[in-house]
Amino acid sequence: MVRLLFFLAVGVIAWKMFTGHWPWQRRISARSRELAQARQLLSVGVQASRTDILAAHRRLIALVHPDRGGTSAQVHAADAARDMLLEELPFDPPV
Repeated sequence: MVRLLFFLAVGVIAWKMFTGHWPWQRRISARSRELAQARQLLSVGVQASRTDILAAHRRLIALVHPDRGGTSAQVHAADAARDMLLEELPFDPPV
């Protein structure tokens, strides 16, 4: 029994060394991390609709526009966040 626990501990430590995380830690993909950052930047939830995203984008652009003391980098970040979130929405064909 002690031998089994020893090999289990060695296996877990080897897993951590090779993968960079513990076996019981949940892996978050880079794309989901980027989506979470985009939602946080625009202050919208996971269930945000197209109109919610566009309205949040307009509010953020009004705050960070270069004419109002913001930078063009902030505008580009807001545009990228909007585009990323709109890409993730399911396609609704026009009626």
